[in-house]
Amino acid sequence: MSAPRDEPAKADVAAGADTAVMRRAIALAELGLGSTSPNPIVGCVLVGPGGSIIGEGYHARAGEAHAEVNALRDAGGRAPGATAFVTLEPCRHTGRTPPCTQALIDAGVSRVVFAVADPDPAAGHGADDLRAAGVLVEEGLLADEAARSNAAWLHHARTGRPFVTWKYAATLDGRAAAADGTSRWITGEAARHDVHVLRARSDAIVVGTGTVLADDPRLDVRLPDVANRNRPLRVVVGHREVPPGSKVFDDAAQTVVLTEHDPKSVLAFLSERGVISVLLEGGPTLAGAFVAAGMVDRVVAYIAPALLGAGPAVLGDAGIETLGSALRLHVDAVDLIGDDVRIIATPRGWE
Repeated sequence: MSAPRDEPAKADVAAGADTAVMRRAIALAELGLGSTSPNPIVGCVLVGPGGSIIGEGYHARAGEAHAEVNALRDAGGRAPGATAFVTLEPCRHTGRTPPCTQALIDAGVSRVVFAVADPDPAAGHGADDLRAAGVLVEEGLLADEAARSNAAWLHHARTGRPFVTWKYAATLDGRAAAADGTSRWITGEAARHDVHVLRARSDAIVVGTGTVLADDPRLDVRLPDVANRNRPLRVVVGHREVPPGSKVFDDAAQTVVLTEHDPKSVLAFLSERGVISVLLEGGPTLAGAFVAAGMVDRVVAYIAPALLGAGPAVLGDAGIETLGSALRLHVDAVDLIGDDVRIIATPRGWE
């Protein structure tokens, strides 16, 4: 859809500055997080021959117009001679919508700058069609930034399985709950709000039956500005029976219960339903199973400045017996969220 002119802010977008314009396109693309699956998120900014932005758009929902088409509509016929900045290589295939390459060609765009090449064999190589039509094409501007935003879709396109983010909250000494089992609330309100943003950007939330029985969570998105746009699928995994009156069965979102708890099987089931991004919110046992299976692609940890000294650890048995076998992580970001610390990290692989 066409982007509202005040969201996200355009203050750092200087006319004619390619890097700033592409960064704007990435910010637009992120408006679609959580609502485009199984499609990628994509943002597009059109810059006219005079160096000013004449059109903007992003892909808002699967089956609806792509970012390039929305940006062209926003431009209102001013596209001839323009440059299109796109976060992902324009598609060349006809699916539920026509190919974006042809839309750009028909509109008279003279130059296309895209960040990340499309790995999809059906939709990819759109750059070839553009060049064949005489359009100047440049690839790779802010590729790493654009790829991070689109990590879930790119991972699914390359591996065939959903991208898994393991989220947990813990005290400074690594406890997920107190010795008596109480766990609400380890972190503060700001961190809990941030978790709802994570949920809104995910296709599915996965927990174990133990978490449902212990905490009776709703697992919904409680953000008025995005709750109606995306309601991630709630997935409960395990053999124990979940009471029918549990909050996870309310009408806030769809819920499925899987007695098969093998991570690979769970993710295969979800992939068949079009899920490409999973937020793992289960307890130590389920988290340990996913880590042991090598099925955690990102970790988002909320660390509270508190000590308990006893209680369950955040991670259960993950099949790691020696320090040399530890799953090492690369820290991507450390931020203060209210009084708590949020750490975002990605596994380096088994060492």
